[in-house]
Amino acid sequence: MGNLNLAYDYPVLGAFWTVMWIFLWILWLMVLFRVIADIFRDHTLHGWAKAGWLLFVIILPFLGVLIYVLARGKDMGKREAQVAKEHQEALDTYIRETAAPSGGASHADELVKLADLKAKGDISEDEFQRAKEKILH
Repeated sequence: MGNLNLAYDYPVLGAFWTVMWIFLWILWLMVLFRVIADIFRDHTLHGWAKAGWLLFVIILPFLGVLIYVLARGKDMGKREAQVAKEHQEALDTYIRETAAPSGGASHADELVKLADLKAKGDISEDEFQRAKEKILH
């Protein structure tokens, strides 16, 4: 009958299958941790429900993740988008507060100071317009 060559007998295919299994293992871990994070992120689930899902996912990981994604996967993206939106709003608020003029002066106060400088002749009309644009944007 002769020798039967298997795909694993070729070094390149062996390397391919090794890389494939490593990729699938990493993908599996990412999905598992994403489901666990979603369990904790969901504010509609309360203590015992979270504990039940977490126990199910830890004891029977493949089945638990599959059932979780089937049962609650539709809203996973919505919850993740909501968390991203909250983080972005917090970052925007922080940047606005940090970048605000010192002394807590508002835009109106800055414009009044700028108008006074223009009225005194310390700045030209062009300088006034450029500074005003900076304040308003």
